[in-house]
Amino acid sequence: MSEILLGQSYYLRFDPKLWQQMQPYAPLGTLYAASYLRQRGYEVALFDAMLAESEQEWDLALEKHNPKFAVLFEDNFNYLSKMCLLRMREAAFSMISMAHKRGCTVILCGADATDHADLYLGQGADFVLLGEGEQTLVDLLDKLTDRTQQSLEAIAGLAYTHSANSVPGTHINPRRPDLKNLDSLPFPAWDLVDVARYRSIWLERHGYFSMNMVTTRGCPFHCNWCAKPIWGQRYNTRSPENVLAELRWLQQTYQAEHIWFADDIFGLKPGWLSRFGELVQAGGGLPFKCLSRADLLTRPGEVDALKRAGAQTIWMGAESGSQTVLDAMDKGTRVEQIRAAAQQLKAAGIRACFFLQFGYPGETRADIEKTIQLVRDCDPDDIGISVSYPMPGTKFFSAVSEQLGEKQNWHDSDDLAMLYQGPYPTDFYRKLHSVIHKEFRARKALHSIHRLLSGNKSQGPASQKIQVSALRNLARLVYNTLSLPIARWQLDKLAARPAAVLSLPHLNPDQAAQPTPQESL
Repeated sequence: MSEILLGQSYYLRFDPKLWQQMQPYAPLGTLYAASYLRQRGYEVALFDAMLAESEQEWDLALEKHNPKFAVLFEDNFNYLSKMCLLRMREAAFSMISMAHKRGCTVILCGADATDHADLYLGQGADFVLLGEGEQTLVDLLDKLTDRTQQSLEAIAGLAYTHSANSVPGTHINPRRPDLKNLDSLPFPAWDLVDVARYRSIWLERHGYFSMNMVTTRGCPFHCNWCAKPIWGQRYNTRSPENVLAELRWLQQTYQAEHIWFADDIFGLKPGWLSRFGELVQAGGGLPFKCLSRADLLTRPGEVDALKRAGAQTIWMGAESGSQTVLDAMDKGTRVEQIRAAAQQLKAAGIRACFFLQFGYPGETRADIEKTIQLVRDCDPDDIGISVSYPMPGTKFFSAVSEQLGEKQNWHDSDDLAMLYQGPYPTDFYRKLHSVIHKEFRARKALHSIHRLLSGNKSQGPASQKIQVSALRNLARLVYNTLSLPIARWQLDKLAARPAAVLSLPHLNPDQAAQPTPQESL
C-alpha cells in the first residue's frame, strides 16, 4: 500500500500519429512531483500512462496500491498536455471517477485543470492545483494528513469546491509564486519508471535509447498564440553544473545514450550555454535534441556553443515564411534569421528542423507559398506542421473566442481541425499538410538515394543493405512524386472556397489580460 498514487492522463496509445512514431518519453513533470513528495517524507507510487493500454490499467494500479490520495499530476513539460487534447481529458475524467469509487481523495494538476478548474471539480476532483504544483501539493497533503493546522484558504495555488449559504461554488486561492532555485529540486524519481521497457522500445525502433530532461521552467517570449498557464512569462534556470550532474546520472544509472531537452527554449540565459559546453567538453556529455529560436541561433557563437555541448538536432519554431504572418503572431523573429539559422546549423553538422504553422488570421495563399518556398530553400532535416490553435489565456484566443463553437480542442495531435473561422476550411489545411509532406519526403528520398549510391564502396552484406535502403527510398520518391500533382490539384480546388477572410495583422493587446512581468534572467 502506498499513501499516494501519482499518475497522468496522456496515453500514447490514444494518439495514433505519435503511437506510430513511437518515441515515448516518461512523464517528467510527474516524476518531479514524486521526488518532491518523497523529499518531504511521503510514500508514493507511480502510474505511468504513457505506455499503458487504457484507463483500466489505472484502475488496476488503484486496486494494487490502495492509496488514500490519487493525484493526476500532468507532465507540464509535454507540449501535448498544454494543448489539452479531448481524448486525454476524457481519460482524466474516467480516472477521477475510478479513484472516487475506491474512496480516494482526488487531486489534479496540469494546464487544462488550471484553465478549467470548475470543469474538473465538476467531474469529481476534490482539489485542483493551479500552476506549478509541487509546493501546493505538499501544503495540501500536510493539511489533509494533519501535519499542519494551516487552513485550505491559506494554501496558495489551490482551487476546491465549497458551499456558501448552501450554494456550491468554486473557491480559488491566489496563485503561488513559482520556484526560482531549481537546483534545490531533487532529480526526477526515475526508479518508479519501467525504464527497461522504454529502453527496449527505443532500441528496437530507433537503435538508441533517449531520455528526457529539462534545464529551465517557462518562456519569457510573447508569441500571442502560445498558452502559458503554468509559468506565465517567467523563466527560471538550473545551473549548468546541476544539469550536467543529472545527465551523467542518467547515463551511468540508466544507460541513456541521447537526451531530449524538453525546455520551451534551451540555453536562453546569456552565458549559460557556453558554460555548459565547457563542462561537457571537460567531462563528457551526450548527444541531444532541443528547441530554440531563429533569433537566438543567429547570436554570435550560439551554434558553436551548441555543437560543443553535444547538440545533434535543433527544432526551431519557424512558423511561417511570411514576415507579415510572423509580425501578426508577435513572434519577434525575421524570415532572414530563419534562413541564416538553418544554414549555420547545417554548416556545423547539426540537424535543423522546422515547426510550421498555417491558418493564422489574415494569412493568404501567397503567404502559404512563401512558407513552402522557405522549406525548399532551407531544406530542413525534418518538419512538423500544425494549424493555429486557440488556447485559453492567449491574445489569439481572445481575438477569435466569439468564433469558437462547441469543439474548442483537438481530439488528438493529428486532428488539425480549424476551431475558428480561419482563412480556409479544415479540409484545405489537412490537404496542405499532405502536399507539403509529399514534396518534402520526395526531396529527402532523392537526397538519400544520391548519398547511398555515391558513397557505396562496400561489398557483401553491407552493400546489400545499402541497396535495400536505396530501393526503399526509390519507392518513396516514386510514390510521392506521382501523387503530388493530384494532391496539389485537390488543394487548389479546396482553396477556391475559402471559409472566411479574417484580417488581423496585429492583435489588440487590450483584448487580453496583461502578461505577468518577466523574471530577471
